[in-house]
Amino acid sequence: MASRSADSPRTGNGSPTVDAVSLAIIEQLQEDGRRPYAAIGKAVGLSEAAVRQRVQKLLDQGVMQIVAVTDPLTVGFRRQAMLGINVEGDLDPVAEALSAMPEVEYIVITAGSFDLMVEVVCEDDDQLLDVINKRVRTLPGVRSTESFVYLKLKKQTYMWGTR
Repeated sequence: MASRSADSPRTGNGSPTVDAVSLAIIEQLQEDGRRPYAAIGKAVGLSEAAVRQRVQKLLDQGVMQIVAVTDPLTVGFRRQAMLGINVEGDLDPVAEALSAMPEVEYIVITAGSFDLMVEVVCEDDDQLLDVINKRVRTLPGVRSTESFVYLKLKKQTYMWGTR
């Protein structure tokens, strides 16, 4: 059995564990991703250096990312859609090919009516049509697609990480 580092405990499914202090740090960063480490330290009871180390560890482990989230409409993207995709055979090659497309924001392997759910962000309807018709539907293994075009975004948060 491979040994585990004491500073990288894992859950039974191989994911890193996150203690209450790390969750509190994540919550602070979700409120304001630019919050100074000194202010976070004061809120969670750690030194600035300890917060810096914890944040780096959380980033290195892939537990979180610190990013600027934009509203696609305000930066020139007029069309968003969710694509439900059914695949014949192995899902991984299709998911990998979709991952390489810049319009694809995320991909989820699902159980249910679709094998994959894929969110795309496009400049306009013409680009969305091109993505669906010429790039997604032509991938080897793609059996069918269904498109769910977003008319209005009512809620988008990233606060679930600490609930």
